Amino acid sequence: MSSSISRREFLARTGALGAYAGAAAGLAVWLHNRDTVPSDTLQGVVKDFMLKNPPVDAVKMAIARGRLATPGGEAATSAEALTKAAVEALGGMKRFISRGDVVVVKPNIGWASLPQLGANTHPGVVGEVVRMCLDAGAKRVVVTDVSCNDYKICFSRSGIKEAALKADALVIEPSSPRRFKEMKMRDTEVLKRWPIFTPLVEADKVINVPVAKHHNLTKFTGAMKNWYGILGGTRNQLHQAIDLSIADLATFVRPTLTVVDATRVIIRNGPQGGSLRDVVPKGIVFATTDEVAADSFGASLLGLTPDALPYLALGEKRGLGVADYKKLAPKEVTVS
Repeated sequence: MSSSISRREFLARTGALGAYAGAAAGLAVWLHNRDTVPSDTLQGVVKDFMLKNPPVDAVKMAIARGRLATPGGEAATSAEALTKAAVEALGGMKRFISRGDVVVVKPNIGWASLPQLGANTHPGVVGEVVRMCLDAGAKRVVVTDVSCNDYKICFSRSGIKEAALKADALVIEPSSPRRFKEMKMRDTEVLKRWPIFTPLVEADKVINVPVAKHHNLTKFTGAMKNWYGILGGTRNQLHQAIDLSIADLATFVRPTLTVVDATRVIIRNGPQGGSLRDVVPKGIVFATTDEVAADSFGASLLGLTPDALPYLALGEKRGLGVADYKKLAPKEVTVS
């Protein structure tokens, strides 16, 4: 302490600093909560978007594989062609979308990263899913996500906003806190209620369109963890019980269809990556009605078995799907 400042002055200054820090923390809480629905008017649970009573012999998983241009290059087969082939092998988009449906397409647009780096869903996959939904008779297709980085940069740099608009989708960016409403969760252990991005719950059908990649906490991230992107609030605190929170979110949101981008896969330093050295071209897009199996197959592309991902066992225990994707007898197609 400087000799020119008395003990009383020092205590007064540090006290003021503590008060300022406390006020700042209080302001942060207020800014977080001011536009969410008060707890006494909690919204009801999200409805189940899954198709009811599918045919017993319906294909449950389809895997489309394409050609790789070079060992270190992009897939020679386009992301659009792979996406279309996977969905058609599953029975076609008309199996899932009815005329007049409002459809939400939920890709991973979490990171301010270029497409070739694999952190976000490939824009070609997103654009093709939008086109197929509209061709199947959808009234409107919404593409949205709640980004980790600055959403304006994420939506633009990922190429997803441009691809979605080109395919005639409505792109909704998480620009206003007023689009979040606090909602109850169902049959969950960690997530009891949380601010949810409302464009999701205003849909007739929901299609999950994640990217398969490494994750530094869970070893792999794909379909089930992609639901982190519907949450407002301080969602990173959920990492303290990450497997349970992933299972909770997959319990809360039951999508109509899952289409996974594995055209190029981050194999280390995920989920954000940042270097082409971390990315391996796989030339794969797969579609399924089972999110647990989706992550099981996706993890296998990184050499991981289901027992390496505890949230798969939790999902299977809750009846969300099967942890062994091979039980679905996946239909495989090759796209030239």
